[in-house]
Amino acid sequence: MTPALDERDRIRDAMERILAGTPQASNGALTIVALAQEAGVPRNALTQRHLDLKNEFYEHVKERGATPDVEARLRQKIVKLKETISNKNKELDQLRADVPALIRVVNQLTLENQELRETLMDSRSNVVPIQRRQFRTDE
Repeated sequence: MTPALDERDRIRDAMERILAGTPQASNGALTIVALAQEAGVPRNALTQRHLDLKNEFYEHVKERGATPDVEARLRQKIVKLKETISNKNKELDQLRADVPALIRVVNQLTLENQELRETLMDSRSNVVPIQRRQFRTDE
């Protein structure tokens, strides 16, 4: 597909509108996606055909000292992910600390269960199993 003859002009005009804060066809974000939308061109026009315009746009954004919206969103996402990792690491540490105590409890209960079984099997035991009675329902 051949690019439109006025594609570069449309991209430059869109760049001016976005940098001036007066977008007409996009959200005005300082991103290539918004620039492409504003210019009415596919994004790959900027990432493949007009790399010089893409780089020029990013230079203007950098000169203004503005952080591109994509970068700001990614930085926020990184902060949230780091918090999540920290919380999960704390939870994992707690679970790892609980395992030995749980193993001790299981071992203790196993020993007590075995002792109770042996006591039940001992014929001298005071424990007498209760026999179930059959009740008649026809009386």
